[in-house]
Amino acid sequence: MNFSLEQLRAFVAVYEQRSFSKAAVKLDKHRTTIGQVITNLEDQVAVELFNRVGRSVEATEDGELLYSYAKTTVQQALTFDKVALSLSFGGLESITIAYGSFMSPGILTDIRIKLLEEFPNMKVHFVVRTKPEIKKGIADGSIHLAIVNVYNSKVVNSIDFTFLKNLDFYLYTGKEHPLATAPISKTMAMMKSSKQFILKAMLDDEMESKVILSSDHEMIDQMTLILRLLEANVGWALLPSLVSISPSFKDKVVTFTSEQTLDHISVPVALWAPHSKQIAPIKAIISNIFAEFVYPQSSE
Repeated sequence: MNFSLEQLRAFVAVYEQRSFSKAAVKLDKHRTTIGQVITNLEDQVAVELFNRVGRSVEATEDGELLYSYAKTTVQQALTFDKVALSLSFGGLESITIAYGSFMSPGILTDIRIKLLEEFPNMKVHFVVRTKPEIKKGIADGSIHLAIVNVYNSKVVNSIDFTFLKNLDFYLYTGKEHPLATAPISKTMAMMKSSKQFILKAMLDDEMESKVILSSDHEMIDQMTLILRLLEANVGWALLPSLVSISPSFKDKVVTFTSEQTLDHISVPVALWAPHSKQIAPIKAIISNIFAEFVYPQSSE
């Protein structure tokens, strides 16, 4: 049985838009063309894919079953097209690397230095983005690579996925804050009644249940600001184990532990990229840097 990629794209578009007209707009086709394409596909597979109700459509039971296969096929075809296109071009003159605000400045610096050694003429732009923004950026070509927290993430077939490592997060506070010297048996109770600063990136990644421990919590977008507030002994935070590699904070921000909770959590981090021959050597460099990078466990 032979059916075209055009038919599968039309099927996926109608299924997702629940409308022939909206699918036609998305695919830049006329509504009657989309309707005929779907009718021809239904004839070929000998099943009804949609129930037509006025101007709207609903997938039949058979349509629901076939959608996931059609979607995967369309995504694989898109990947094939992107890889084939990348083979016809030379090296990149400029790349954009996106990352969450939880990422260590130390490891980002190492990445930039290594890329400078290997590709001295290539411009490298680092930008902070959320996962939805990253997915959109990879799809439209404005983002070439992204370092992403993949806790609770779903696999995206059109994105090349490389696991990097588990990033440990620890409890931090100011050196003069009561939590810094409190007995371990009392820290949990004190944490629940003390001000907690939370990285916005962790909430964007739907980790509320894992990272919010105090009813008195505040969301902050930048890790540097959180560190400044900890330095001023205003509260405490759950942060990546990277504070001690920053000379600016190592003498004023310390780790602490608690009997009632683990002293750290691990967040899986992955590298997202389009399927591209040009990106492959850069991916390898970033993967190697993560493999060799050691996060200190304490700032004391």
